[in-house]
Order: sequence, then C-alpha cells, then structure tokens
Amino acid sequence: MGVIQAQPPLRSGERLDDLLTHQLRIIQSKQVFSFSMDAVLLARFCKVPAKGRILDLCSGNGVIPLLLSTRTKARITGVELQEKLWDMARRSVEWNKLQEQIEMVCADVRDYYKTTGYGTFDLVTMNPPYMRPVTGEANVNPHVAAARHELNGGLHELIAACARHLKSGGKASIVHRPGRLADIMEAMRSVRLEPKRIRFVHPRVGEEANMVLVEATRDGKPDIRLLPPVIVYGEDGQYTKELWDIYYGEQSSLTGGENP
Repeated sequence: MGVIQAQPPLRSGERLDDLLTHQLRIIQSKQVFSFSMDAVLLARFCKVPAKGRILDLCSGNGVIPLLLSTRTKARITGVELQEKLWDMARRSVEWNKLQEQIEMVCADVRDYYKTTGYGTFDLVTMNPPYMRPVTGEANVNPHVAAARHELNGGLHELIAACARHLKSGGKASIVHRPGRLADIMEAMRSVRLEPKRIRFVHPRVGEEANMVLVEATRDGKPDIRLLPPVIVYGEDGQYTKELWDIYYGEQSSLTGGENP
C-alpha cells in the first residue's frame, strides 16, 4: 500500500483557490498581490514548445507556470524575488503534485542568468510591474507595491533579462499596458528581440484597450502580425464566450488561430 503524502500547509491568512481548469488549485492571500486576468491571458497567448525549457519571470504566486503545465510537458522554471510569494508558489506546485515539471526559484530576474547561463530556454514569459516607480498611487503594502511598480528593475532591464535566457529563435511573451507599447518594442529591439505578434485586450467593444500581449522572437526577422482583439465583456455585462473558454481551459490558447 502506497504512502499518502501530506499536502503542504496553508499559512496564516492564506486560502486555496480554484484555477477553474484541469483541477488546479493555487494558494493566495489578502496580504499580497493576487493574480489577475492578465496572467491568465498571457498563459494562453504564448506559443509553448511541446518539450524543452520554459522560464517565467516575475512569477508572483506561480499562476503562469501552473497554467502553462496544462499546455506542454516542457520543464518550467518560475523566478520570483519576493520570498513570501515564492513560498506560496512553491507550495502551490506541491499541492498540484507538479514538482517533476515545475521548479520555483527565489531570485532577482536580472541576475538569474548567472545561474543558468545565456540562451538556455525556448520560451520566456513575463508579467512585469506596469507602473514606473514615480507614477501611480504609492501603496503601503510592500508586496503590492513591488508587484505594481518597477521597484526591482525597469522595463528595459526586465526585457533584457528575457533576452539573456533565450536561445536564438526562442520566443518571449509579455503582457503590459498599451501605453507602454512603444517602450516595449524599443526595449525588445535593443536586445535582439524582434516583435512578431501583438494582441490588444479591450474591456468592451468600442472601449480603449487596457492590456496588450506581445510576442517577440530572439534574432527574428522584422514582420509584425496584429491579431484580432480580445473582448472581455459582452453587451450583457458577462464574460464573452472566448473569455469563459479561456478560464475553463476549453480554449487552449490565444495564439490567433495557429497551433500553440
């Protein structure tokens, strides 16, 4: 008779949430920044290799590695600087018994290449802080502040970190605010990441986009595809069918009609 392994403990203030797909669960807490729709959309937007190695930078509580595990058998590494978030992510991996596929590392994404070396990953994903340090409302919660503001590296530094880890021909996918799109493309091209696919996310038809998904190829040739927009809410105020399919895993990707 096999030994039944105990589930990792929940710490004070934590809860176990349902990711709504593949029976995945994730540890979250009101004390830190919880994942949101942007992370889910990024995990469905990126083109994942069937095998090889995937790196998720600014990983937070590990939601993107967990969701990516439903699309590939590739090895996945998540890197998060905040020890509290890293610990939550590590235990979420254990809860889902995915230790053989996912490794969570507590490290500064800007320095992690010193551990792995250059050009060792096939895909890098990143959901970075959106706000510059001097903009937006200051937050007294240091965990939330670091998740929202570029306190541990600016946009150019973080995109450079993506590039260091990618093989030639490898892909980097990020989610950000549309207002930073010019900065994103400039930063990508400065480190030999060529933007290839862009998809805007709109709250409703007729409203401005509030998110943008960008994929670039290391050493790629110039050629950008602007994919159809993602619409979050329908006229009835409910999620569109596409959004429900994404959350429940019935639609495996947002790659724009191509094989993921």
